[in-house]
Amino acid sequence: MPSPTQRVLAAVPERYRPFLVKHRTLVKFLVVGGTCFLLTMLINFGLKTTVLENKPVLALTVATVVTTVISYVLNRQWSFRAVGRKREAAGFFVVSALAVGVNDLPLVASRYVFDLRTPDVSHFAQEIADFFSGMIVGTLLAMAFRFWAMNRFVFTELAEREPEDRRRPGREPERV
Repeated sequence: MPSPTQRVLAAVPERYRPFLVKHRTLVKFLVVGGTCFLLTMLINFGLKTTVLENKPVLALTVATVVTTVISYVLNRQWSFRAVGRKREAAGFFVVSALAVGVNDLPLVASRYVFDLRTPDVSHFAQEIADFFSGMIVGTLLAMAFRFWAMNRFVFTELAEREPEDRRRPGREPERV
């Protein structure tokens, strides 16, 4: 019976499979990031339309911090499959704290440097500027920073193979 990874790879056109296998860490990182991006959008929108209506930077920060915890678990267990290191969690959260700042900078610039907020612009223009600067530009900058920093400083020792308790006799370790 094929593994879930083998079933996914079978659904991918043959010409893309070598790329996915070669860059599997990046692909997994992007899947985790995309999932956390959607969750961040939902939390940010919920906070901006309720309890943090007049505090968009705080709403984005809270949403990003919540999804950072989820991102840690997913990246640790799936994307990077790191072997245990005592200071790994601390390193992850230091990098993530810096990345939250990177993520917030475009929104801060949009709101408070370029004054893209009411009454200087319409409410619609303010929300578009907030979304583009905070969710799109900020997320892209923070994602690039996180990927670089996670590889460089946090998940430096990737697992060579599956843990002993997950392997079955006669089964090759998964490549993706």
